Amino acid sequence: MKYAVLIIDGAAGLPLPEQGGKTCLELADTPHLDAMARGGVLGLTRTVPVGMEPSSACACMSVLGYDPKVYYRGRAGIEAKSMDIPVGEGEVVFRCNLVATRDGKMWDYSSGHISTEEASQLISALNQSLGNESIQFYPGVSYRHILKLKGHEETLKASCTPPHDIPDKSISQFMPKGEGSEFLVDLMKRSVAVLAEHPVNSKRRSRGDVPANMIWLFWGSGQAPSMPAFKPVYGVSAAMTSAVDLLRGLARMMGMAVLVIAGVSDGPDNDYAAQANGALTALKEHDLVVIHVEAPDEAAHSGSVEDKVTAIQMVDKEVVSRLGTYQPGNLRVLIMPDHPTPIEIRTHSPDPVPFMLWGPGFSANVARRFTEAEAAKTGLFVDPGYNLMGRLIEG
Repeated sequence: MKYAVLIIDGAAGLPLPEQGGKTCLELADTPHLDAMARGGVLGLTRTVPVGMEPSSACACMSVLGYDPKVYYRGRAGIEAKSMDIPVGEGEVVFRCNLVATRDGKMWDYSSGHISTEEASQLISALNQSLGNESIQFYPGVSYRHILKLKGHEETLKASCTPPHDIPDKSISQFMPKGEGSEFLVDLMKRSVAVLAEHPVNSKRRSRGDVPANMIWLFWGSGQAPSMPAFKPVYGVSAAMTSAVDLLRGLARMMGMAVLVIAGVSDGPDNDYAAQANGALTALKEHDLVVIHVEAPDEAAHSGSVEDKVTAIQMVDKEVVSRLGTYQPGNLRVLIMPDHPTPIEIRTHSPDPVPFMLWGPGFSANVARRFTEAEAAKTGLFVDPGYNLMGRLIEG
């Protein structure tokens, strides 16, 4: 038997009054998901334990079959693992977004989804101006980067807010606060002068693109946690495809192979067909493949109903369609968002999400579509969510 896990990041949400009370999953045309829902098991699950932050780190850890209450130690450490950034004793890492502020407010948490090439030049400039033996910036993908600090462990005590939580809000209210925050705030403020007239930003402004005029620090952590490898725990070998460092970091921590597939990105330009085909090809060497698609979450953070619905439809058309026809009778599938990202709040929610188990051994329940309401209608609720992986593999 082969297995596939499809994580449609942030696809779940809340009813939209201006859309007739429908969610984005309900608005999307998803014939392949809906056909699976009519033949599989649909329900709701809690991926974010009560009291924990509704981040993709916690939620995806649950989807992948690990208890966040046991293994979660901060998101930046996981991303550092993906980027081969060593974190030693006395060192801490922070997620470092390149953001755009305007009139004292958070204008764009991603600087208009700045390209990786442009962002790398800005990170290099920050290292030249602000970096030293204790401060080091590491370039990542698009707007997402890592800051490593040595000898400043007190910064982990600071209270930090993700920039995607505060669209169009005054940044002065959400700068790092409390013990250890002074150092972080100082770096963030000093970054403004470094980035202001950098050639990359000058060109972006001339093209009408959003400039990256400040860094934003959050999700601090120390060393990444030690996690048992996936194969000894679940008895199958696994591989993953994702465009984001967080998921690739989780895969590496779990001993999963990380697939390199051309065209896979975190946005609307993602080559969904290539991602699906690459994942299914990997099943020749592995028992299980994880397909993580970031685009719906990015669209929701931007507040775009149209883009989120389009991303969900592309997943259905190019990914789910291929899963449904792969070696009939020899593939079990788990499909679900990791967490909701409601358009109204443009950030993550800890609410339960719909899940679907489909394939040999899974009998249909009453669901007709893959939506939040249809999942709730079944009355099936799995809590904690990390138990779903066992259900997928063991049946």
